[in-house]
Amino acid sequence: MTLEIGFLLFPNVQQLDLTGPYEVFASLPGTRLHLVAEHLAPVRASTGLMLAPTVTYEQCPALDVICVPGGIGVNALLTDPGALAFLREQASSARFVTSVCTGALVLGAAGLLRGRRATTHWAAHDLLAAFGAIPVDARVVRDGNLVTGGGVTAGIDFALVLAAELVGPIAAETVELTLEYAPAPPFGSGRPDQASAAVLEAARAQLAGSRREREAILAKITG
Repeated sequence: MTLEIGFLLFPNVQQLDLTGPYEVFASLPGTRLHLVAEHLAPVRASTGLMLAPTVTYEQCPALDVICVPGGIGVNALLTDPGALAFLREQASSARFVTSVCTGALVLGAAGLLRGRRATTHWAAHDLLAAFGAIPVDARVVRDGNLVTGGGVTAGIDFALVLAAELVGPIAAETVELTLEYAPAPPFGSGRPDQASAAVLEAARAQLAGSRREREAILAKITG
């Protein structure tokens, strides 16, 4: 039986949030992947990479796994009725409802995080509670059929964890080996508690504009 796995695709998506787990899932036996968008026009990721949707909301089959990646484009999705309705509909029958990075906020806006344990990018972690979620500081968090990954590169960890559930640990570990997924960060500054004060300040400054916009949106939809 083919596993139907769909990624929500939208303008200004963080492409590695999508392409990291996509690579893992595409390497599994018996899977069919979909890039789902409102329309079939190419979509520009936040860093300029062009991505081509494969199916629209209306044409998308019932998915075994629905995944929402993050990125600055998440802000627009928080109040997008079409995207939120699509997620609610797919979540009603999906085996797993998932996200990577700030995609978790979109699940929250769709009402899918209430009372559930979840994680997201460190710079947005404190926003989860506004959606009724229980924030957990971890790289991958599972609560029943809800599986959320932390920021960006955590999407690969998330996908491997879920792969073991979908097709078994041997197949998942084989993918990890064939992808040579053996992280060895050169600087060790990948978490706020590991980075120097100067690096953390620079990162917060880089993310500040999107953060302000996101806070304003949340104030309207959760206030």
